[in-house]
Amino acid sequence: MLDLLLVYVTKSGNTRLVAEAIADGARSMGLEARAADLRDIETADILGADVVAIGSPTYEQRMLPLIEKLIDSLDSKKCRGKPGIAFGSYGWSGEAPIFIAKRMRELGFDVLDPVMRVQYKPNDKDIEACERLGKDIALKLKSLTRRT
Repeated sequence: MLDLLLVYVTKSGNTRLVAEAIADGARSMGLEARAADLRDIETADILGADVVAIGSPTYEQRMLPLIEKLIDSLDSKKCRGKPGIAFGSYGWSGEAPIFIAKRMRELGFDVLDPVMRVQYKPNDKDIEACERLGKDIALKLKSLTRRT
């Protein structure tokens, strides 16, 4: 069974809610999914996952330093071709998920679109969009596995 690890850092809890909703959608389609605060996992967990999602709120038009440090620590040889997802929450500008996706692509991740950006605390419509993204990811991954 394929597994999805959603790694995030959050300041107010909003990015955690986004991660949990994406994970819920993926699980509803039979994908094993785990949302975890970066401080609760090891780099080996990230490299061992079939699919990696990285999330951060936007703070001062950037991703949080812990997420930036994580991305800097990843070995591009072990990331090449691995499916990836970028997500996050924001108050004003929302650049963090876009920067995360760019950095993941530079490492060789096959970043799946869309990049999920949610303004402030996710409302019901945002949660539904996140769950739909999780379902879409599961469907895409299942179709890719059938081809190989």
